[in-house]
Amino acid sequence: MIDLVARLGVRIPRELPAARLTGLARRAEQEGLDEVWIVEDCFYAGGIATASAVLAATEKITLGIGIMPAVARNPAIAAMEIAALAELYPGRLIVGFGHGVPSWMRQIDAWPKSALAAFEETLTVIRRLLAGERVSFEGKHVRLDEVELEFPPALPPKLIAGVRGPKSLAAAGRVADGTLLAEPATPEYVRATRDLIGVEGHTIATYNWLALDADPERARERARADVASAIGPNSGPALEPLDFGAELLAEVAASTDRKDLARRLRPEWIDRLSISGPLDRCVEQIRALYAAGTESVILLPLLGEPEEESFAAAGRIAAALRG
Repeated sequence: MIDLVARLGVRIPRELPAARLTGLARRAEQEGLDEVWIVEDCFYAGGIATASAVLAATEKITLGIGIMPAVARNPAIAAMEIAALAELYPGRLIVGFGHGVPSWMRQIDAWPKSALAAFEETLTVIRRLLAGERVSFEGKHVRLDEVELEFPPALPPKLIAGVRGPKSLAAAGRVADGTLLAEPATPEYVRATRDLIGVEGHTIATYNWLALDADPERARERARADVASAIGPNSGPALEPLDFGAELLAEVAASTDRKDLARRLRPEWIDRLSISGPLDRCVEQIRALYAAGTESVILLPLLGEPEEESFAAAGRIAAALRG
Protein backbone atom coordinates (compact mmCIF):
# COMPACT_ATOMS: atom_id res chain seq x y z
CA MET A 1 0.00 0.00 0.00
CA ILE A 2 1.11 3.57 -0.65
CA ASP A 3 2.67 5.31 2.35
CA LEU A 4 1.15 8.75 2.79
CA VAL A 5 3.15 9.80 5.85
CA ALA A 6 4.51 13.36 5.59
CA ARG A 7 3.93 13.65 1.86
CA LEU A 8 3.60 16.88 -0.11
CA GLY A 9 1.73 17.28 -3.37
CA VAL A 10 0.06 19.72 -5.72
CA ARG A 11 -3.31 19.73 -7.46
CA ILE A 12 -3.71 20.58 -11.12
CA PRO A 13 -6.68 22.96 -11.51
CA ARG A 14 -9.75 21.48 -13.14
CA GLU A 15 -10.11 24.64 -15.24
CA LEU A 16 -7.12 23.74 -17.41
CA PRO A 17 -7.53 21.89 -20.72
CA ALA A 18 -6.42 18.26 -20.70
CA ALA A 19 -3.49 19.06 -23.00
CA ARG A 20 -1.78 20.98 -20.16
CA LEU A 21 -1.96 18.23 -17.57
CA THR A 22 1.00 16.11 -18.60
CA GLY A 23 3.45 19.02 -18.71
CA LEU A 24 2.37 20.21 -15.27
CA ALA A 25 2.57 16.68 -13.86
CA ARG A 26 6.14 16.37 -15.16
CA ARG A 27 6.93 19.75 -13.58
CA ALA A 28 5.59 18.50 -10.23
CA GLU A 29 7.84 15.46 -10.49
CA GLN A 30 10.86 17.59 -11.42
CA GLU A 31 10.22 19.78 -8.36
CA GLY A 32 10.63 16.73 -6.13
CA LEU A 33 7.01 16.54 -4.99
CA ASP A 34 5.55 13.25 -3.80
CA GLU A 35 2.11 13.54 -5.38
CA VAL A 36 0.18 15.26 -8.13
CA TRP A 37 -3.61 15.35 -7.96
CA ILE A 38 -6.27 15.83 -10.60
CA VAL A 39 -9.94 16.68 -10.25
CA GLU A 40 -13.02 15.07 -11.78
CA ASP A 41 -15.80 17.65 -11.74
CA CYS A 42 -18.70 17.98 -14.13
CA PHE A 43 -18.19 18.83 -16.89
CA TYR A 44 -14.43 19.00 -17.16
CA ALA A 45 -11.96 16.27 -18.17
CA GLY A 46 -12.68 12.74 -16.95
CA GLY A 47 -10.66 11.42 -14.03
CA ILE A 48 -9.68 8.00 -15.39
CA ALA A 49 -8.61 9.32 -18.79
CA THR A 50 -6.51 12.13 -17.35
CA ALA A 51 -5.02 9.86 -14.69
CA SER A 52 -3.86 7.47 -17.40
CA ALA A 53 -2.22 10.28 -19.35
CA VAL A 54 -0.46 11.71 -16.29
CA LEU A 55 0.83 8.34 -15.14
CA ALA A 56 2.17 7.58 -18.62
CA ALA A 57 3.91 10.96 -18.82
CA THR A 58 5.71 10.63 -15.47
CA GLU A 59 8.06 8.10 -13.92
CA LYS A 60 7.57 7.86 -10.17
CA ILE A 61 5.25 10.52 -8.77
CA THR A 62 2.03 9.28 -7.16
CA LEU A 63 -1.18 10.30 -8.92
CA GLY A 64 -4.30 11.04 -6.88
CA ILE A 65 -7.79 11.33 -8.33
CA GLY A 66 -9.63 13.66 -6.02
CA ILE A 67 -12.44 12.97 -6.39
CA MET A 68 -14.86 10.98 -8.59
CA PRO A 69 -18.62 10.80 -7.94
CA ALA A 70 -19.44 7.35 -6.61
CA VAL A 71 -22.72 7.26 -8.54
CA ALA A 72 -21.43 8.37 -11.96
CA ARG A 73 -20.16 4.91 -12.98
CA ASN A 74 -21.31 1.37 -12.46
CA PRO A 75 -18.95 0.13 -9.74
CA ALA A 76 -17.92 -2.92 -11.78
CA ILE A 77 -16.84 -0.67 -14.65
CA ALA A 78 -15.09 1.68 -12.23
CA ALA A 79 -13.23 -1.29 -10.74
CA MET A 80 -12.15 -2.43 -14.23
CA GLU A 81 -10.71 1.00 -15.01
CA ILE A 82 -8.98 1.34 -11.64
CA ALA A 83 -7.57 -2.19 -11.89
CA ALA A 84 -6.03 -1.44 -15.28
CA LEU A 85 -4.33 1.71 -14.00
CA ALA A 86 -3.12 -0.02 -10.84
CA GLU A 87 -1.63 -2.90 -12.81
CA LEU A 88 0.04 -0.62 -15.37
CA TYR A 89 1.45 1.74 -12.72
CA PRO A 90 1.73 -0.27 -9.49
CA GLY A 91 2.06 1.70 -6.28
CA ARG A 92 1.49 5.09 -7.94
CA LEU A 93 -2.29 5.51 -7.72
CA ILE A 94 -4.73 6.85 -5.12
CA VAL A 95 -8.42 6.92 -6.04
CA GLY A 96 -10.92 9.21 -4.35
CA PHE A 97 -14.70 8.91 -4.33
CA GLY A 98 -17.38 11.21 -2.98
CA HIS A 99 -21.13 11.59 -3.16
CA GLY A 100 -21.01 13.87 -6.18
CA VAL A 101 -22.47 17.38 -6.34
CA PRO A 102 -26.26 16.86 -6.18
CA SER A 103 -27.08 19.39 -8.90
CA TRP A 104 -24.58 17.85 -11.30
CA MET A 105 -25.69 14.30 -10.55
CA ARG A 106 -29.30 15.30 -11.15
CA GLN A 107 -28.28 16.80 -14.50
CA ILE A 108 -27.09 13.37 -15.62
CA ASP A 109 -29.94 11.51 -13.87
CA ALA A 110 -27.53 9.78 -11.47
CA TRP A 111 -28.55 11.16 -8.06
CA PRO A 112 -29.58 8.16 -5.90
CA LYS A 113 -32.38 7.81 -3.38
CA SER A 114 -29.75 7.50 -0.64
CA ALA A 115 -26.41 9.15 -1.37
CA LEU A 116 -24.90 7.63 1.77
CA ALA A 117 -25.95 4.09 0.87
CA ALA A 118 -24.76 4.52 -2.72
CA PHE A 119 -21.38 5.78 -1.54
CA GLU A 120 -20.83 3.00 0.98
CA GLU A 121 -22.06 0.23 -1.31
CA THR A 122 -19.96 1.46 -4.23
CA LEU A 123 -16.72 1.55 -2.27
CA THR A 124 -17.50 -1.80 -0.64
CA VAL A 125 -17.88 -3.66 -3.93
CA ILE A 126 -15.02 -1.86 -5.69
CA ARG A 127 -12.70 -2.83 -2.85
CA ARG A 128 -13.83 -6.45 -3.04
CA LEU A 129 -13.47 -6.58 -6.82
CA LEU A 130 -9.97 -5.08 -6.71
CA ALA A 131 -9.06 -7.73 -4.13
CA GLY A 132 -9.94 -10.41 -6.70
CA GLU A 133 -13.22 -11.56 -5.17
CA ARG A 134 -16.23 -12.83 -7.09
CA VAL A 135 -18.97 -10.46 -5.95
CA SER A 136 -22.71 -10.80 -5.74
CA PHE A 137 -24.36 -7.86 -4.03
CA GLU A 138 -27.93 -6.66 -3.54
CA GLY A 139 -28.08 -3.22 -1.99
CA LYS A 140 -30.19 -0.09 -2.14
CA HIS A 141 -28.15 1.23 -5.05
CA VAL A 142 -25.63 -1.42 -6.17
CA ARG A 143 -26.61 -4.77 -7.62
CA LEU A 144 -24.02 -7.22 -8.94
CA ASP A 145 -24.44 -10.85 -9.96
CA GLU A 146 -21.31 -13.01 -9.81
CA VAL A 147 -18.94 -10.30 -11.02
CA GLU A 148 -15.20 -10.99 -10.94
CA LEU A 149 -12.34 -9.08 -12.53
CA GLU A 150 -10.25 -11.11 -14.97
CA PHE A 151 -7.19 -9.02 -14.08
CA PRO A 152 -7.34 -7.77 -10.49
CA PRO A 153 -4.26 -5.71 -9.65
CA ALA A 154 -1.43 -7.25 -7.69
CA LEU A 155 -1.29 -4.05 -5.62
CA PRO A 156 -4.77 -2.53 -5.17
CA PRO A 157 -4.63 1.25 -4.79
CA LYS A 158 -5.81 3.15 -1.77
CA LEU A 159 -9.46 4.19 -1.96
CA ILE A 160 -10.12 7.46 -0.17
CA ALA A 161 -13.32 9.34 0.60
CA GLY A 162 -13.97 12.98 -0.22
CA VAL A 163 -16.71 13.57 2.34
CA ARG A 164 -17.27 15.76 5.41
CA GLY A 165 -20.57 15.10 7.21
CA PRO A 166 -20.53 12.94 10.37
CA LYS A 167 -22.47 10.04 8.83
CA SER A 168 -20.36 10.14 5.68
CA LEU A 169 -17.14 10.21 7.71
CA ALA A 170 -18.35 7.21 9.69
CA ALA A 171 -18.97 5.41 6.39
CA ALA A 172 -15.52 6.44 5.18
CA GLY A 173 -14.05 4.82 8.27
CA ARG A 174 -15.82 1.59 7.38
CA VAL A 175 -15.09 1.33 3.65
CA ALA A 176 -12.21 3.66 2.72
CA ASP A 177 -8.49 3.67 3.43
CA GLY A 178 -8.46 7.40 4.03
CA THR A 179 -10.29 10.70 3.78
CA LEU A 180 -9.51 13.75 1.67
CA LEU A 181 -10.49 17.05 3.30
CA ALA A 182 -11.43 19.87 0.95
CA GLU A 183 -9.94 23.31 1.29
CA PRO A 184 -9.62 25.03 3.69
CA ALA A 185 -8.25 22.21 5.84
CA THR A 186 -6.74 23.37 9.14
CA PRO A 187 -5.07 21.34 11.90
CA GLU A 188 -8.25 21.80 13.98
CA TYR A 189 -10.34 20.33 11.16
CA VAL A 190 -7.94 17.39 10.80
CA ARG A 191 -8.13 16.58 14.52
CA ALA A 192 -11.92 16.85 14.56
CA THR A 193 -12.14 14.54 11.53
CA ARG A 194 -9.85 11.97 13.10
CA ASP A 195 -11.99 12.00 16.24
CA LEU A 196 -15.17 11.46 14.22
CA ILE A 197 -13.73 8.62 12.14
CA GLY A 198 -11.97 6.95 15.03
CA VAL A 199 -10.34 4.22 12.93
CA GLU A 200 -6.68 3.40 13.43
CA GLY A 201 -4.66 3.48 10.22
CA HIS A 202 -7.18 5.64 8.36
CA THR A 203 -5.15 8.26 6.47
CA ILE A 204 -5.97 11.94 6.07
CA ALA A 205 -5.05 14.12 3.09
CA THR A 206 -5.76 17.85 2.93
CA TYR A 207 -6.26 20.46 0.23
CA ASN A 208 -4.97 23.98 0.93
CA TRP A 209 -4.49 27.12 -1.16
CA LEU A 210 -0.84 28.15 -1.61
CA ALA A 211 0.44 31.74 -1.68
CA LEU A 212 4.19 31.63 -1.04
CA ASP A 213 5.30 35.25 -0.76
CA ALA A 214 8.00 37.11 1.18
CA ASP A 215 5.41 39.82 1.93
CA PRO A 216 2.77 38.40 4.33
CA GLU A 217 0.23 41.10 3.51
CA ARG A 218 0.60 40.54 -0.22
CA ALA A 219 0.25 36.79 0.33
CA ARG A 220 -3.06 37.30 2.16
CA GLU A 221 -4.44 39.50 -0.59
CA ARG A 222 -3.40 37.00 -3.25
CA ALA A 223 -5.19 34.22 -1.37
CA ARG A 224 -8.27 36.20 -0.31
CA ALA A 225 -10.59 35.49 -3.26
CA ASP A 226 -9.64 31.81 -3.46
CA VAL A 227 -10.22 31.25 0.26
CA ALA A 228 -13.63 32.92 -0.04
CA SER A 229 -14.48 30.74 -3.06
CA ALA A 230 -14.05 27.61 -0.97
CA ILE A 231 -16.31 28.67 1.90
CA GLY A 232 -20.09 28.43 1.90
CA PRO A 233 -23.14 27.46 3.95
CA ASN A 234 -22.02 23.80 3.89
CA SER A 235 -18.58 24.57 5.35
CA GLY A 236 -19.66 24.00 8.94
CA PRO A 237 -17.62 20.80 9.47
CA ALA A 238 -14.44 22.60 8.38
CA LEU A 239 -15.03 25.86 10.23
CA GLU A 240 -16.80 24.89 13.46
CA PRO A 241 -13.62 23.45 15.09
CA LEU A 242 -11.92 26.86 14.75
CA ASP A 243 -11.97 29.42 17.54
CA PHE A 244 -13.34 31.95 15.05
CA GLY A 245 -15.56 29.46 13.21
CA ALA A 246 -18.91 30.71 14.50
CA GLU A 247 -18.01 34.30 13.62
CA LEU A 248 -16.89 33.33 10.14
CA LEU A 249 -20.02 31.28 9.51
CA ALA A 250 -22.06 34.33 10.52
CA GLU A 251 -20.19 36.36 7.91
CA VAL A 252 -20.91 33.65 5.34
CA ALA A 253 -24.62 33.86 6.14
CA ALA A 254 -24.59 37.67 5.95
CA SER A 255 -22.61 37.97 2.71
CA THR A 256 -24.41 38.60 -0.58
CA ASP A 257 -21.91 36.81 -2.84
CA ARG A 258 -18.34 35.52 -2.97
CA LYS A 259 -16.86 38.96 -3.56
CA ASP A 260 -18.70 40.31 -0.55
CA LEU A 261 -17.47 37.40 1.57
CA ALA A 262 -13.91 37.98 0.37
CA ARG A 263 -14.10 41.57 1.60
CA ARG A 264 -15.35 40.37 5.00
CA LEU A 265 -12.44 37.95 5.60
CA ARG A 266 -10.09 39.20 8.28
CA PRO A 267 -6.35 38.99 7.56
CA GLU A 268 -5.77 36.63 10.49
CA TRP A 269 -8.50 34.32 9.16
CA ILE A 270 -6.80 34.10 5.76
CA ASP A 271 -3.55 33.24 7.54
CA ARG A 272 -5.27 30.28 9.20
CA LEU A 273 -7.23 29.15 6.13
CA SER A 274 -4.38 29.00 3.61
CA ILE A 275 -0.72 28.08 3.33
CA SER A 276 0.53 31.60 2.76
CA GLY A 277 3.32 34.02 3.53
CA PRO A 278 7.13 33.61 3.66
CA LEU A 279 8.78 30.24 3.23
CA ASP A 280 9.40 29.62 6.92
CA ARG A 281 5.75 30.33 7.74
CA CYS A 282 4.48 28.00 4.99
CA VAL A 283 6.77 25.24 6.25
CA GLU A 284 5.53 25.82 9.80
CA GLN A 285 1.89 25.59 8.69
CA ILE A 286 2.49 22.34 6.83
CA ARG A 287 4.31 20.82 9.77
CA ALA A 288 1.36 21.77 11.97
CA LEU A 289 -0.92 19.82 9.62
CA TYR A 290 1.38 16.80 9.85
CA ALA A 291 1.40 17.08 13.63
CA ALA A 292 -2.41 17.15 13.66
CA GLY A 293 -2.57 13.88 11.76
CA THR A 294 -2.37 14.74 8.07
CA GLU A 295 -0.31 12.29 6.06
CA SER A 296 -0.52 14.23 2.79
CA VAL A 297 -0.70 18.00 2.25
CA ILE A 298 -1.84 18.91 -1.26
CA LEU A 299 -1.21 22.51 -2.30
CA LEU A 300 -3.56 24.31 -4.68
CA PRO A 301 -2.37 26.98 -7.12
CA LEU A 302 -4.30 30.23 -6.84
CA LEU A 303 -6.72 30.65 -9.72
CA GLY A 304 -5.49 33.05 -12.33
CA GLU A 305 -1.83 32.73 -11.35
CA PRO A 306 0.71 30.78 -13.43
CA GLU A 307 0.57 27.14 -12.37
CA GLU A 308 4.27 26.62 -13.13
CA GLU A 309 5.18 29.31 -10.58
CA SER A 310 2.95 27.68 -7.98
CA PHE A 311 4.53 24.29 -8.62
CA ALA A 312 7.99 25.84 -8.28
CA ALA A 313 6.90 27.40 -4.97
CA ALA A 314 5.70 23.99 -3.80
CA GLY A 315 9.08 22.58 -4.77
CA ARG A 316 10.82 25.18 -2.62
CA ILE A 317 8.63 24.20 0.31
CA ALA A 318 9.36 20.50 -0.27
CA ALA A 319 13.09 21.20 -0.24
CA ALA A 320 12.77 23.21 2.97
CA LEU A 321 10.79 20.45 4.64
CA ARG A 322 13.46 17.91 3.71
CA GLY A 323 16.29 20.23 4.75
